[in-house]
Amino acid sequence: MGDYKHFESKAIRTQSDNSLHREHSTPIFMTSSFTFESAEQARAMFADEVDGNIYTRFTNPNNNEFIEKLCLLEETEAGIATASGMAAMFSSMAALLKTGDHVLASRSVFGSTHQLFTQIFPKWGIEHTYVDIDKPETWSGKINPNTKMIFAETPSNPGLDIIDLEWLGVLAAEHDLILNVDNCFATPFLQQPRKYGAHLVTHSTTKFIDGQGRTIGGAILGSEEIIQQIRFFTRHTGPSLSPFNGWLLSKSLETMPVRMEKHCENALKIAEYLEDHEELISVKYPFLPSHPQHLLAKKQMRYGGALVTFIVSGGYDRAVRFLDNLKMLSLTANLGDTRTTVTHPSSTTHSKLTLEEQNRVGIEPGLVRISVGLENVNDILEDIVGALEASKQKKVLN
Repeated sequence: MGDYKHFESKAIRTQSDNSLHREHSTPIFMTSSFTFESAEQARAMFADEVDGNIYTRFTNPNNNEFIEKLCLLEETEAGIATASGMAAMFSSMAALLKTGDHVLASRSVFGSTHQLFTQIFPKWGIEHTYVDIDKPETWSGKINPNTKMIFAETPSNPGLDIIDLEWLGVLAAEHDLILNVDNCFATPFLQQPRKYGAHLVTHSTTKFIDGQGRTIGGAILGSEEIIQQIRFFTRHTGPSLSPFNGWLLSKSLETMPVRMEKHCENALKIAEYLEDHEELISVKYPFLPSHPQHLLAKKQMRYGGALVTFIVSGGYDRAVRFLDNLKMLSLTANLGDTRTTVTHPSSTTHSKLTLEEQNRVGIEPGLVRISVGLENVNDILEDIVGALEASKQKKVLN
């Protein structure tokens, strides 16, 4: 693999060494295991004295290429590919935490991550405390003697709140805590948490890294020292990525920069157009000047991302009518696709949160999340505006 200076060249030209067939594109290594040249080589590999592929649950050339490329883009030393984003989130914590440990987490997290904190980790005596993104002054006071990790999403899902990564890195360093940042919404093209002191960067590669709604996967990235601890856990618990999906994701990284530029360009235009729409109570997008953390977003992100949220007037019933009147946009819980997708978080992705918990992270019944795709921006807007008009409550004439 070569040494390339710029992000786009790293994403495209980082590739496994050719085989004897001199292929231009890396082949797919669909094999469960690998052979050894001798019994001594087998012994040495199992003893971790030499590198090499043993078994695809451990490593595979396709997953190795994908992770090496992603590490270069995130500017980390090492990483692990996992079968899904939640496998990455779970493993990045379960591998490092033990009974009696405590996690400080930003309140705005993905619904399944919330379930980890509230339903799964408590079974093992692992505690958590949620803190509000808009009240950073309260965070240090919530750090306990048994706190081991800080977990945060930025931008958050689905509120699109922004956390100051530089401040968070300093806080983690002052208290000797592991800083674990979910960088799924931004991708390494828009921000690199490692530069600000994050020890772990986690991804659902299902989203913008794949970018085409084809596969699921995850990644955990960090220093060699911390990844080595997590690698032991994943090697023996088995949340491994398939070689085919590793190959797909590595190829997807080649187009991620151009895709993200277009995603963000479309999203900003849509947010700007909708901001003054009379049927919307509010519109939220990190690069709109009206966003509460607009300047912070501009400081630590290259562009504002592909997610736009808005609250429709008329609450839940109006939101449902809006969704049912969309003609082109896809109604799905996924995001990060070339196709624009629309989600109603309070009834789907975050439905397991109580009403109080939803309110505390800004998930109102009328909130709609749009993952802006790569279609012509005018076609996207036409569908949104048309559905808003069609979803108006009709006046009943006596």
